[in-house]
Amino acid sequence: MPTLGPDDARARFAAARVARLGTVTPSGAPHLVPVVFAVADDRVLIAVDQKPKRTRDLARLRHIEANPAVSLLVDEYSDDWSTLWWVRADGEASVRWDALDEARSLLADRYPQHAADPPEGPVIDVAVGRWSGWSAR
Repeated sequence: MPTLGPDDARARFAAARVARLGTVTPSGAPHLVPVVFAVADDRVLIAVDQKPKRTRDLARLRHIEANPAVSLLVDEYSDDWSTLWWVRADGEASVRWDALDEARSLLADRYPQHAADPPEGPVIDVAVGRWSGWSAR
């Protein structure tokens, strides 16, 4: 059951359609949300979009401001367990407005919804320090 090298892990991560973003709450508890994203080298960009939300003051943004350590996870599940794999990207996140144009462009290439209705931001910019993963094959 092989461990994935960083290049293979990054490639699988970049091809995935959705990830789970893990942040740390002020009390130290994990906080997990699904996100769409784009990969640029060793960075993962996530833009806050207009989907209905109770507030634009999102917990994930507050968590990152207080503690920038994050993890992102993508995986492939199948009832054929010989095809299972997962990839985790661990890094330091920042909340940025100056990366919005870059994120909009990259996200529009991946998601038609973002091309039609560009995200308003801000952007979560994750500097990935470690790509890791596992594959059943």
